[in-house]
Amino acid sequence: MASAQQLPVIDLSAAAAGGSTESRKDLRRRLHTAAHETGFFQLVGHGVSAEQTYALMTLARDFFALPEAERLDLSNLRSPHFRGYTRTGDEHTRGRSDWRDQLDIGAERPARVPGPGEPAFWWLQGPNLWPARLPELRRAALDWMDRLSRVARLLLRELLAAIGASPDFYDPIFAPAPHLQLKLVRYPGSPPGQERGGGQGVGAHKDYGFLTLLLQDSVGGLQVQREDGAFHEVPPMQGAFVVNLGELLEVATDGYLKATNHRVVSPPGARERFSVPFFYNPRLDGRVTALDFPYADRAPGVTQDTDNPLFDEYGRNALKGWLRAHPEAARRQHPELLAAAR
Repeated sequence: MASAQQLPVIDLSAAAAGGSTESRKDLRRRLHTAAHETGFFQLVGHGVSAEQTYALMTLARDFFALPEAERLDLSNLRSPHFRGYTRTGDEHTRGRSDWRDQLDIGAERPARVPGPGEPAFWWLQGPNLWPARLPELRRAALDWMDRLSRVARLLLRELLAAIGASPDFYDPIFAPAPHLQLKLVRYPGSPPGQERGGGQGVGAHKDYGFLTLLLQDSVGGLQVQREDGAFHEVPPMQGAFVVNLGELLEVATDGYLKATNHRVVSPPGARERFSVPFFYNPRLDGRVTALDFPYADRAPGVTQDTDNPLFDEYGRNALKGWLRAHPEAARRQHPELLAAAR
């Protein structure tokens, strides 16, 4: 395994009102470099307090401490919207089981069943499943999504400005309501036979939206594929979110901005790891048009992968990911979509 190679650290506080012109320029310079060369960075100066992050992580631990039967009452196998609980081993990355369990939460909206001729991705809009014994989780999770949406919106605008584009270029595809997603994730130690750690917590993948902001605990295990082709550790940094760019930003910039492969290896023994990734994405029907920016002539083109076609419509990209990652839920709820995808 490659040795640790720290990610760039970006301080977003320079974008706040009252920041100096020079600090704003430095922020955008560093952001440009990180997004173009790495596609991953640590974000500080985001305005989310240590008390707020501790409270959410505590609720995440409380959820996974519930009896398994109560968690399974929220199984995503019962949700046509892929919301709810996924038990360990039921999620897949590139056809292999991931050794983690999780609770998937989205913006709390009424179910939308696609009508005749409407895109199937509207199935991804719908209500969440909440644990009855932990009522405070609902408010905390939805508040967290609101809070991080504000951080992500500011970050996206700064990123676009950093590469010479109009900061509000993509505002129309997020308005009036972006498609937000939050996961509470537990990596329950090593799978049987791999007690030393290093198994597939979650396999190598790229996120399929715009921006991901990850809150991770102190255990570690996240790895990012760097320029040398090897996967490097991302040491936890107190008070920081790990940010990565998704596939749609790569599509938007014809590859100038990078969506980077990353994975999580299982912690050794029975040691648990907890994380809370937040995904900031456009509306399901938001279609990404090519970004007008001065570095477009240097863009290398979008990654070509016959096993992972990229679409410019967010909903199509997202539905592709859900059908692959949750094959049993898809088989039970949407067999017609699986048949069409073959």
